[in-house]
Order: sequence, then structure tokens, then C-alpha cells
Amino acid sequence: MDLRIMTEPQEGASYHDLLRVAQAAEAAGYDGFFRSDHYRAIDGPGAPGPTDAWTTLSALAVQTERIRLGTLVTSATFRLPGPLAIAVAQADQMSGGRIEFGLGAGWFEPEHTGYGIPFPPLAERFARLAEQLEIITGLWATPPGETYTFAGRHYTLTDSPALPKPTRRIPVIVGGTGPRRTPAIAARFADEFNVPFAPLGEAADQFDRVAAACAEAGRDSSRIIRSFAHPLVIAATEDEVARRCTSLGLDEEDIQASPLIGTPARIIDQLGRWREKAGVTRAYLQLPDLTDLGSLDLFASEVAPQLA
Repeated sequence: MDLRIMTEPQEGASYHDLLRVAQAAEAAGYDGFFRSDHYRAIDGPGAPGPTDAWTTLSALAVQTERIRLGTLVTSATFRLPGPLAIAVAQADQMSGGRIEFGLGAGWFEPEHTGYGIPFPPLAERFARLAEQLEIITGLWATPPGETYTFAGRHYTLTDSPALPKPTRRIPVIVGGTGPRRTPAIAARFADEFNVPFAPLGEAADQFDRVAAACAEAGRDSSRIIRSFAHPLVIAATEDEVARRCTSLGLDEEDIQASPLIGTPARIIDQLGRWREKAGVTRAYLQLPDLTDLGSLDLFASEVAPQLA
């Protein structure tokens, strides 16, 4: 199972905080370092303030060597598709081909109203997401020396030089729990489908919906990687796990939903169930406390070897 670290820096983290975690994750042998893309804290004040996802990842691209980097996920409301394709391709060049690209419709209205970002109705956000994915992947795939043209309801591109090019075909991540539009978009564009913060049964149902959408579209669903994200709280004893959960404000429902909360033995057992019942081959370990690098080391030494 691929193991990736996932961070939520809008809740309060500087670039140097993220650099420290990314380098620690790389040293511990994790497959990837990912971050959310939000401009406002979901809970609390969020000081010292938001960091831009693609500015962050571009800097990390030259301050790490091996670990894969990406968003889980960028909001399609934040950027126009052409400039976004440029930013992601440039980050990929800077990293030597380690960028993976997650894109979603956007959902958190206060960050839009707080920073002057338009927030269309839900149906329009999904329509824009689909057009953005078609445009961005189309720009990247356009052969050198040729141009790219697109005429959609929300975006129009005419004779774009489709530059710069990424170093290789950048994997696209789609995710969420929407029952209809999300699986349909995944069937068209996704190399990976991620179900975030959902219990095992709900995640398995959503993967089944993606598989059904792929069948309808004539695509082999086995070619889409199945992944999930959950908070990581690990400790040697159950008492210490409970203490950490209390300090982080996690309740019993959170604990039962996450396969990444518990002692190493409990987490190994839970991840085995997720692999067996939902077919997941990739896990994103969301760090509630970015200063807790000890949890990364404990998981890497006690859990990861059992998942190889």
C-alpha cells in the first residue's frame, strides 16, 4: 500500500512548517507529501494565515528529492484553467516529474467571500470542473508545435501554444462522495479516485459507483487507483491514543471511522480490512498536528513494513 502524508495548512502553518514535515516524510520513506488547497481555516483563526498550494509545492519541488507532491485537492473556483495548467506543469518540471494533480469543484463558501473569489451554484461549479479538467489535460497532451483550441460554456481557448509541457503525463486525482456527478467526472479523467474522511462502508459504496460510471463510459475501472484520507493518531498504548484524540477534539465517531487512529496493531488490522473490502491501494495520512513528527516515525517503523 502506498502511504502518503496529507496536511491541512489553512488551519495554521507556515511554509517552513510544511517544509519540515515534507522533508521528514521523505526521510521516513513515505511515497508522497500532499496538502489541501484552502484560503481560510475551516476551524479556528488559522494564523499565521493561508499559504498558496502551488506556490508551496513549487518551492518544495526544489527542496525535496524523491517524494511525490500534490494537492488533495485544488478548487476549480480558484484559478482559470490555462494559468493553472502552466503553474502545475512548471512545478512538475521543477520537481523532475514528481507532481500529481488533484482538482475538485470547491465547497467552502467563506474562503470565497473572504477573498473575493466568485462562488457559483453547485451545478455550475461541477460544470466548470469538468471543463477545467478537459482543458488542462488537453493542453498538456497537445503535441509540441501544435496549438490547442477549446470552446465550452464557461471557458474558451483559441490557438493556445499549450506551453509549458510537464515532464510526463501528470496523474489526475478526483475525489469526493457525491453520488452522481463526481463518479461521472472520475470515469472521464481520473487516474486515482480518493474518498476523504468517510467510513469503510460509505467509501466502498462510492468506489462501486465510480466503477459503474466507468463501465457506462466503456473504461476499465481497475486502471483507477483507489485511495482514502483519514486523520492519523498513533501511539504505543490505547490510553495514549485516547489522550491524543481528546487533545485534538476527535470524538468517538471520528475514531471509529478512521482506520488510522489507534495502536500500530489496530491500524494494521484496519488497513487490511480497507484493502480487502474496498480495494484501496493508497492511504493519505492526514496529520492533525504538524509538530508531531514522532507519529510519522512510529507509523513508518511499526505499520508500514506490514503493508509492503
